[in-house]
Amino acid sequence: MARIKEIATAAGTLGCAVGIGFVMQSSESAAQRYGNSATETTIPAAKDISLSSAMLEVEAITLTAAEFDTKVVVPAPEPEVIQVAASQSAPLESQETPALAAADPACALEASARPIAAAMVNVTLEAACLPNERVTIHHNGMIFTQVTSETGALDITTPALSREAVFVLAFGNGEGAVARTTVEDLSDFNRVAVQWKGHSGFEIHAREYGADYGENGHVWQGAPGDVADAVTGQGGFITRNGDLTSAEPLVAEVYSFPSVAAKQPGEIELSIETEVTADNCGLEIEAQALQVSTNGRISSQNVTISVPTCDSIGDFLVLNNLLQNLKVAAK
Repeated sequence: MARIKEIATAAGTLGCAVGIGFVMQSSESAAQRYGNSATETTIPAAKDISLSSAMLEVEAITLTAAEFDTKVVVPAPEPEVIQVAASQSAPLESQETPALAAADPACALEASARPIAAAMVNVTLEAACLPNERVTIHHNGMIFTQVTSETGALDITTPALSREAVFVLAFGNGEGAVARTTVEDLSDFNRVAVQWKGHSGFEIHAREYGADYGENGHVWQGAPGDVADAVTGQGGFITRNGDLTSAEPLVAEVYSFPSVAAKQPGEIELSIETEVTADNCGLEIEAQALQVSTNGRISSQNVTISVPTCDSIGDFLVLNNLLQNLKVAAK
């Protein structure tokens, strides 16, 4: 599966550039915006930090723009299972993708995918010879890591980013499997994602129809919304994939909004934010933002941030221009 590793490296590389707007908020201001229970740790009191002083401390915020349309030809709309034996690779763009026989049937890897409500996909993996192992999932530019169970199984739900959805599951030893399915209702949703490595603590914040922080309609990790509301057009929801307990975790957070079924016109204000913590203070952290429109087009932005020193723990960095706000049309 060496090829899978090359694809993963190319898809996950984070770069640099210029031109993102940002704000730095003190912990006191953050408590007013998010509430005292907005984070897992108590935010200490601190003096407000002005925008000008924040710009002196928060330097080297850089980004690049890129577009990519990774298309995979899928031979059938029904979910299919592809088995990949050790040291063998599965063709990603071939019309014919027969299962590959493993030398030891007990060690065969078997992955499958099936669409479920709200353009989500249930991905499963059986890898009996790889229990408690870190596995990296790649899907249309989105990358995150999970850990198999004691029996080598994995069962996750993740947002689809393409109608013909292909999921590559790769282990560190070169073994892997591919699962694919068709997600018919993807065009009903707008999706934005942010992904990062380690414990950088990035979050998507969506403020629907003019909602302020902490109000109904402010959707984020602390108030993630519900899939049922998205199905009925009431509002969006947040999902997060990635096991933070794994070694060098890769995490992907996705906000989904039902643009086609939405009950009213308006605007969804989007931002990416991160708290200054003991895990990231004084470090340079990287993330990648992905934005998927209802026509299936994907754009990406890569950002590198120099986080302020640990004296600023509890403060928040707000990246306002990394994602484009969503405009919901009237029915």
